[in-house]
Amino acid sequence: MRIALDAMGGDFAPHVVLEGGLLAAREYDIPLTLVGPRHVIEPFIAASGAQHGSLEVCHAPEVVTMDEHPSAAVRQKPLSSIAVGLDLVKNGQADAFVSAGNTGAVMASALLRLGRLPGIERPALGAMLPTTSGRCLLLDVGANADCKPGYLLQFAHMGVAYMRAMGISDPRVGLLNIGEEETKGNQLSQEAHQLLAKSGLHFLGNVEGKDLTRGAADVVVTDGFTGNVIIKTAEGLGEMVVHQIREVLTSKLQYKLAAALLLPAIKELARRFDYSESGGVPLLGVNGVVVIGHGRSNARAIQQAVLVASRAVDGNVVQAISNIAR
Repeated sequence: MRIALDAMGGDFAPHVVLEGGLLAAREYDIPLTLVGPRHVIEPFIAASGAQHGSLEVCHAPEVVTMDEHPSAAVRQKPLSSIAVGLDLVKNGQADAFVSAGNTGAVMASALLRLGRLPGIERPALGAMLPTTSGRCLLLDVGANADCKPGYLLQFAHMGVAYMRAMGISDPRVGLLNIGEEETKGNQLSQEAHQLLAKSGLHFLGNVEGKDLTRGAADVVVTDGFTGNVIIKTAEGLGEMVVHQIREVLTSKLQYKLAAALLLPAIKELARRFDYSESGGVPLLGVNGVVVIGHGRSNARAIQQAVLVASRAVDGNVVQAISNIAR
């Protein structure tokens, strides 16, 4: 196995990305190809003292910035770290590609270079949400703002294939809606419900927003507009909760004394809300493993994104999705 890592992707690239890549290579023993300008990557590796034999460098002289228009970046920068990294996957020189760079550019380049799997109408982005019993895969979270009922059915199949690769043998599927009754929701929700009910999947029916964090389902499907709003709201809410807890615990002397005793528990709570623990989100439905990290990923997030990609490769996610799409 070899993972291609976009060294120039993200708000804090290249140093934070390279640091996270080195952590993944050392801790998980994952062979990495670092993609970006050679004159940037090689001095960093030398300065870090890394002697890891599984590290390689692939020169990519162009960089797609976070604010560039995706289609323009794809057309105008064929030698960007995103394009070159995806070509490594396409040519069999890497088994997966990880980037915290321009999400739109990564998706557009993946579609252009890797293509969709046969039978898949729309690739989807999936995000792992923390729940009371583990994690839930929500998709789509941004690749498709407008959806047809058939897309949501395919999202469910792809989500089930991914979660099986992550170790859940019989993933439970829910359809995000404004009520539990099958007649609730807009036309998209009602027609998607009918398709999912006949799909042969372990379909639980509609789930509401409050059910997401309760672990009511392992896979929840919705359109990309709604899904994107949910994950960004959840991210902001998590940060707010942790901030409020810290603020209260430092407001009075007696609280500070209690906080000293509760510090391990507080750190664990903060870790559970930390987006960096999930690393990145998979782009499901393209002909290759692609994991997209948060733009402001820290080194820990990059490390975890590489781990997510390696697990997807080990779980043969692409083949699993290909099988259900036939």
